[in-house]
Amino acid sequence: MPEKVVHFNDIGKVTIRKNKRSKNASIALKPLKGIIVNIPYYLNYDFGLNLVNKKKDWIIKHLPKIETVEQQKTLFTEETKFNTKYRTLIISKHYSDKVLTKITNDKISIQYPVNVDIENEKLQEIIRSVIIKTLRHEAKHYLPARTNEIAEKLKFKYNKLFIKNNQTLWGSCSGRNNINLNLHLMRLPGHLIDYVIIHELCHTIEKNHGQGFWKLMDSILGDAKKLSKELKKYSIQLF
Repeated sequence: MPEKVVHFNDIGKVTIRKNKRSKNASIALKPLKGIIVNIPYYLNYDFGLNLVNKKKDWIIKHLPKIETVEQQKTLFTEETKFNTKYRTLIISKHYSDKVLTKITNDKISIQYPVNVDIENEKLQEIIRSVIIKTLRHEAKHYLPARTNEIAEKLKFKYNKLFIKNNQTLWGSCSGRNNINLNLHLMRLPGHLIDYVIIHELCHTIEKNHGQGFWKLMDSILGDAKKLSKELKKYSIQLF
């Protein structure tokens, strides 16, 4: 998806994306991603710039909302309690001048120099990158096997399974019954991982979220929408 990044003095970075699926232009304010303008593929970037200028008052009014959400992002320190499905994050200082990282069977170990502020942006990004690496490793180990297990038990058939670092969706199912699962599922409780897997398996039969889809989901899970509501308490982007 081609895009252009433009900086506005009063609102900051704006990303204008040409989207082949977009029929109309739209503006979205997204935590950690900023201001996203989607325009139909055939339009030029000036159209997006003009749209931003026209909607600038609306953008300025709503920017504090995403800033409030962004403040919920974890600041990783030595006191932070953070677990993936299989591992616990351990952060500590040491007297080397380098950041040392190690992933073991049960730990994510981060050692940082004593003269570096734990709030240092670069250090925080290193910590997050190691967590993402761990989540990807765990997801590749766990999700295919668990999906096969559930599919066989419930008599579902799907084509291929892909693990992705998606910023918006926990999972998806294509028209060809290829299932995509987000590596961030490894931060969720087991019953919600299963919920997302079953959700996508149900899409191999029911392609939309109509009445038939939820009836199928309820036949497996009971009150599926209760689990859907619980899932919304978790954020893919904020952890």
